[in-house]
Amino acid sequence: MANRDEIKRRKDKKKRKDITPFIIIGVLALVILGIVILSTYKPAAKVIDPTFHKATISSGLTKGDPNAPIKLIEFADFQCPGCGSFWANTEATVVKNYVETGKVFYTYSPFSFVGSFVKNNPWDESVKAAEAAYCANDQGKFWEYHDYLFANQNGENQGGFSEKNLLSFASKLSLDMKTFTNCLKTDQYNQKVLDANDFATKSGITQTPSFMINGTLVTGDLITALDAAVNK
Repeated sequence: MANRDEIKRRKDKKKRKDITPFIIIGVLALVILGIVILSTYKPAAKVIDPTFHKATISSGLTKGDPNAPIKLIEFADFQCPGCGSFWANTEATVVKNYVETGKVFYTYSPFSFVGSFVKNNPWDESVKAAEAAYCANDQGKFWEYHDYLFANQNGENQGGFSEKNLLSFASKLSLDMKTFTNCLKTDQYNQKVLDANDFATKSGITQTPSFMINGTLVTGDLITALDAAVNK
């Protein structure tokens, strides 16, 4: 006959056996959860500091002498890869050879539509990037912010222009963050961005980047068109 201590040991052993499967299941669940988290984790992208395309004369969304004979308008979406390519490869040449020489008055006109490709999108990256650029303009830093946006493109609607990143660009430019943050969070320039979209549409713009020289839509190479306008 088993004594009391023996019976107790048997009961304890049985209890341990009963809970062992649950412990194993719990451990496996934690391991699987860890694998899922690691597989989906994306480290925060490092902010790229751009080379600024500065002009001697700039005001708001324009560069150059307002009295220059050639009026150039660029219609662009900050998310547009082609616009990013123009910024990286051609814009500096336009500024140096045409704006700085007094031949061209250059205006940037936002046409923010790429974000609309995502249905039920609570954060339209194209619109919010343009709003942020207008907020930066309030502090005299539109073009510098514009350069940060293009330098930090990472694909269309992929989170490159999240609220966190838009705030980071402003911080990099040493903007008054309280003012900038309030401007962005209150959608202060949402209507202005929408109005700019309407202007682009009414101007016959259907894609970005697009350019107009003295009111005429450029259909070929921009530099060739500028040279033709200069020599006209």
